[in-house]
Amino acid sequence: MLTARDETTRLAEEVVVTVQRSWLITGGSRGLGRAFVSAALDAGDRVAVFARSTVELRERANSTGSALVVFDVDVTDRQAVIGAVAKAHNELGRFDVVVNNAGNISMGMVEEFTEAQARAQFETNFFGALWVSQAVLPYLRAQHSGHIIQISSIGALASAPTTGLYSASKAALAAMSDSLALEVAAFGIAVTVVEPGGYWTNLYQSMTSTDPMQTYDPVRDAITQQWDGESVDSAPELAASAVLKLVNAEDPPRRLLLGGTAFDAAAMIAESRRAEYNLWEVVSRAAESAIPEPQTPGLGQ
Repeated sequence: MLTARDETTRLAEEVVVTVQRSWLITGGSRGLGRAFVSAALDAGDRVAVFARSTVELRERANSTGSALVVFDVDVTDRQAVIGAVAKAHNELGRFDVVVNNAGNISMGMVEEFTEAQARAQFETNFFGALWVSQAVLPYLRAQHSGHIIQISSIGALASAPTTGLYSASKAALAAMSDSLALEVAAFGIAVTVVEPGGYWTNLYQSMTSTDPMQTYDPVRDAITQQWDGESVDSAPELAASAVLKLVNAEDPPRRLLLGGTAFDAAAMIAESRRAEYNLWEVVSRAAESAIPEPQTPGLGQ
């Protein structure tokens, strides 16, 4: 007898899509984005790609014909995004799947970040996805369909020393997307936050770091010892395969973890937070007591 989990897995694996879809993928020149592009093209779909480095993509577009169109776009530039989305829609005719994958990572202790470094982390990871989401929504509402996939990170749930600003940017993306999912469901639009674990991509090579403060050396040393030899990063193609199953699903989830390590970490965090909530339940409940709306300005605000 199939369990609910078995049935969900079976449906995701057995759905065969015969209609050609149109994808818009940001950050498609490397890592997970490149794997998503390849998976979509291999499935017989058409793809528009936004990227900063487009040489290899344009060479590939020349060999694939009209199936792949490439745009040199900085997703942090809202007006550039709006214009590029319009051009991509003219090329493809519709958007069935929109994958906000463009991102970067800057490592460092929270105290070490300059204002410019902190803002740069959010510009791509949060605002870039926001601008693309806003730009595609008029087209998705008009066609009364579409699936926006936001590539967040297990880091949105599991912050660690030196990942504070990266985790914050991905958590902001996830929280915004949770609201967006509720706002656009009536228009036939799905939104899924994908939270991957580790994958071998050149995101690590492009990673930037803060100027270290010596006072945090003991924390860094502890992290190095903890992470040494513990890598469980996977091939990006496995993530792309999961995303194909996601877009094939009739009732896609609002959150999808990628990887057993990410799944176990999320479950452990949920259990730990629940236990802490319970421990402080009396204090939490004592902080609430409904009263009529205050007549004195400022009271209760």
